[in-house]
Amino acid sequence: MPNDTDIFETLRQELRRGSLILAVLGQLKAEHYGYTLRKALAEAGVEIDEGALYPMLRRLESQGLLTSEWREEERRNKRFYTLSTEGRAVLDRLIAEWTGLNASVDAILRNKS
Repeated sequence: MPNDTDIFETLRQELRRGSLILAVLGQLKAEHYGYTLRKALAEAGVEIDEGALYPMLRRLESQGLLTSEWREEERRNKRFYTLSTEGRAVLDRLIAEWTGLNASVDAILRNKS
């Protein structure tokens, strides 16, 4: 039988999964390559492992939400990502959904009954 720590970690990962997608899409309103994206997210308090970030970026790009471009910077080839037009539209819809859901959950959690 799983202990409280195992249960908490499983639920924490589920909670973070959708939130990370929203944070990545939001951060990619401005162009970033992987390292600067991870750094910007971390500075905002959202930590993400490379092992989770790069597959997510590939998946979001394959869904048409991101565009990417290889460029040389500082004598290294780097892949720069930004939201596509469709990605911006989806982000706007996700923000509206997040805002409504967050307000509802917050109201439930604040209920003292």
